Amino acid sequence: MSTEPETTRDTEPEAPGLPEPATGGGDRAPRDTSDASDSPDASHTSDSADSPDAADPPEEPGAAGTAGAAGAGSAAGDGGVAQLSEAEAELAAQRLERERIERRKAEKAGPIASGTALSGTAADLLAAVRAVESGAKPPSTVFAEPQPAPRRPAPAPEPARRPQPVAAGAAAAPAPAAQTVAAVRAVLASGGAPEALAPQVAAALGEGADDALRSDPWQLLRVAGVRPEQADGFARALLGAECRPDDERRGRAVTVWLLEQAALAGHTALELPALTAALGRQGVPDADAAVQSTLAEGEALVFQDALDEPGTPTAPAPRPSEGSERPGDRDRTPVGGGDGGDAGYEGDTDREDGEARPVRVLVGLERYALAEESLADGLTRIANSLSEEDTARWERAASDASGSAAELIRAVAGHGLVLHTGGEAARAEPAALAAAARSLGLRAVAACHTPDGARRLTDLLDGAEDGTVVTVHGLLSGAEGPGRDADGALAVDLLVVLDAPQLDVEGAAVIAESLPDGARLVFSGDPALLWSAGPGRVFADLLTARACPQIASRTPDPGPVGELVSGIGVGELNQVEAPGKEIVIVPVRDAGEAVHRTVQLVADSVPRALGVPPEQTVVITPGHGGAAGTRALNAALKERLNPGPGRFAGFDPGDRIAYSPAPGRTVPGQVVGADAEGLRLTCAGTSVVVPKERVEQSVRHGWALTAHQAVGGRWPAAVVVLPGDAAPLLSRPWVYTAFGRAERHLSVVHGVEQALAAAVAGVAAKPRTTRLPALLRTQP
Repeated sequence: MSTEPETTRDTEPEAPGLPEPATGGGDRAPRDTSDASDSPDASHTSDSADSPDAADPPEEPGAAGTAGAAGAGSAAGDGGVAQLSEAEAELAAQRLERERIERRKAEKAGPIASGTALSGTAADLLAAVRAVESGAKPPSTVFAEPQPAPRRPAPAPEPARRPQPVAAGAAAAPAPAAQTVAAVRAVLASGGAPEALAPQVAAALGEGADDALRSDPWQLLRVAGVRPEQADGFARALLGAECRPDDERRGRAVTVWLLEQAALAGHTALELPALTAALGRQGVPDADAAVQSTLAEGEALVFQDALDEPGTPTAPAPRPSEGSERPGDRDRTPVGGGDGGDAGYEGDTDREDGEARPVRVLVGLERYALAEESLADGLTRIANSLSEEDTARWERAASDASGSAAELIRAVAGHGLVLHTGGEAARAEPAALAAAARSLGLRAVAACHTPDGARRLTDLLDGAEDGTVVTVHGLLSGAEGPGRDADGALAVDLLVVLDAPQLDVEGAAVIAESLPDGARLVFSGDPALLWSAGPGRVFADLLTARACPQIASRTPDPGPVGELVSGIGVGELNQVEAPGKEIVIVPVRDAGEAVHRTVQLVADSVPRALGVPPEQTVVITPGHGGAAGTRALNAALKERLNPGPGRFAGFDPGDRIAYSPAPGRTVPGQVVGADAEGLRLTCAGTSVVVPKERVEQSVRHGWALTAHQAVGGRWPAAVVVLPGDAAPLLSRPWVYTAFGRAERHLSVVHGVEQALAAAVAGVAAKPRTTRLPALLRTQP
């Protein structure tokens, strides 16, 4: 077994021509779970010391209650409002919270109010936000004591819901003006940065990008692939002696960069101690001041959670004194039961026994904060808006089904939101649900993560009408499905979303906001798969929150491959009988032998022994770079299966490709040709033309994929490549996902010895910091 590391394996792609960092540990092997985009130009994060991921947040940290929750006092003074019952006050608080969310989404400029009775750094951060509201810049050292808590708000009318459809993977923004690009190019040249970055900088900073970059050189960090060390070099060239490590502009830019890197790793927010520690590792002298400045400029938001003491049972919050509670200030307990230690917890409002409650403070980017709040609000609306109707029809439909399918139909009959879990064979159950709803005259639509998933579901719905099965991207973009009504809501009565673990928080929020009142929503998927490429872990958070019925399928995946994958799902790598060569283990000593044996399997052994042609076999490996990554494997497979000169950006007609039209979305396809318009592909039966300037960023060869690229698809045969130096990258979800892409045959090119069994038994998914479970607990 080779023990030498793959020093060329991808992590975060550097901007072209920029110098290598003076320090920082060099290249690192990637984690497939942090492959947040799968597009070639996406940045990736790693488990290095300079990543916020290294702080290892708790398994499922709950964090709701934004510090920016509106805190209106009594509208008519102490005696002008009638006393409210606890329930009425709670509903009023929730209405006010929803109104705030709608206002922020519409205006993107609402004030950020703060909480009360915090101490230490948390109080400083919230005081900084209050200073912004008043138009003053907060001092960087001494902060005033928080103001008294606002009184309980009077009931406010519930705002009208206005769905805001957003096209997933929408067309790219217009290219920046030529004069803007030229001006930015001049600034980059004066700072010694590659002029090729000019279009990206102009697109990121907008009109006046040259002035913005000259006045704040660290804005270069807004370009994907640029690291703080490189932005520092650019700033030194522009500012000279004025460039200092404690520059406020640098602190803000690095803070935002760290939050963006955390989002690429799947987090929707970061615990304050993790963020300040990461800032320290990036050479920011005063991390607290950097965070305060970032909040003051509105480039990030701060949130707080009031938690029960570690080890104490969860209990209802004590009744507050009149006017002392705001939405988001109620007791919450961290999901998963861990105590979380002392990091990130500070004294909050007093308990009935006079002791302070622990408080957890998080910082996040506004787009993900609003998406999570919008998702929680939308899911609650769906769960609560189901109207009374004749359930006898649903009961008759359930009587025609059996097993878990009947349970699913009965659950959907009486609930607006339902979760369904199961493997590949369990997809027949949501298919039966959609068919039953159609038979009742309802508008039922099923959405899958990939075109291949939609094809497999269509096969289960023999004779389904056009538009019944769509892709999630096609549904949200309007390219597929029933379209939208006059109010902007999807024209459906039942929406079943399969492959739900692949939904990120923004996509899920758009789905929830797009459903009309009274519609039913079912999320269905296999919770053992890799999570979404984008931020959040929506399906896992919903399962944890237990806010709606959950139906677990009892339908096992068939055959030896199904038996093997089912065991992996519960942490067991079992010996499985495979009399028809359904599973083959191919031991290798090093990465070079792994590439050789992989090509031999795809081109010769599998077609000869099983009759599966090379075009129906997928190769899956942990990363893009390295001696046995997707680049090396695709080069070897192209040379064997479709040799050619690579006449158009390295591609030839007949090449298998992986096309990424948007970050986080990969569509397998094939090259048809090329002309003056660009590279011509066929993807899932659809013709696609990729402009020549986008080919390098969005098209890879596709005989070999990462597990994130392959999730949502299945092939008759799969070859999973595990070279010796891939052992640190393996986890149970990765192995489960990779092995589960095979329908009939699985070959494992095995060079990790006992590391495979160890990963299956003990390496779970890396935790992500999200706020959804706690937000759901605050909903009525």
